[in-house]
Amino acid sequence: MKPVSDDMHALIRHKLAQIVAEEQVTILFAVESGSRAWGFHSHDSDYDVRFVYARPVRWHLRIDDRRDVIEYPISDELDISGWELAKALELALKSNAVLPEWLQSPITYADAPNARTAIANFCQQVLTRRPVTWHYVNLAQKQRDGLRLPNGSIKLKRYLYTIRPVLALRHMRLHNHALAPMNMGELMGSTDLPDAVIQYINAMIATKLDAGELGTSPQTNPAIDDLIAQELAAATAWLAQDAPATSPDHWALANQLHHRLTRAVPE
Repeated sequence: MKPVSDDMHALIRHKLAQIVAEEQVTILFAVESGSRAWGFHSHDSDYDVRFVYARPVRWHLRIDDRRDVIEYPISDELDISGWELAKALELALKSNAVLPEWLQSPITYADAPNARTAIANFCQQVLTRRPVTWHYVNLAQKQRDGLRLPNGSIKLKRYLYTIRPVLALRHMRLHNHALAPMNMGELMGSTDLPDAVIQYINAMIATKLDAGELGTSPQTNPAIDDLIAQELAAATAWLAQDAPATSPDHWALANQLHHRLTRAVPE
């Protein structure tokens, strides 16, 4: 089953066009960001549409408070929101992992010429491994803490939501990278996992597709549980080491990119 049907793809593009008209913005890129992009959606998964947008220069010349996000209530399984370019770049400067994940999404709804590539290149230059590691450690621990139901069974969604950040940590450890692939299939292919573990994860993904967002399993898998514990321990130990010297100041790069992409927005 395609993660996003042609009809839904067209609907989402129509919604984005409405946002452009109503908000008077330029969408630099818009993607699917959740389980449909991660590779383990269910038949009833929401559509998590995320975008980065730019406003015309005149908007930045005001002194009153201005929102730097566009958000809409979830409607008909469609969850759509976006960040203004400055907010996105500021978060990237702090090595927030969310924007780089969006940039990797295999499902694209809108793409302004050269913008996504320019933002991705910026992230490649400014991202550092330590904050990204903290992000995935906290994400995995939060999902693992809510894994079990009162009857002792586990939530399939939570288990997969735990495994993905753990595999991201494993990828960064093995390759000494500041970021890992967002898609589960790519993560499994880049982290030297035993065949039995890969087969179990794939079987769980197939089960979740049919079972839906509330699907459960009687128990966890011992090999997966060991993998989760080992990678979280390794990441925590690495974070306990002395922090590296202060990272270079990339504000000039951020300002240049923001200026260049904002100037291209129609007044």
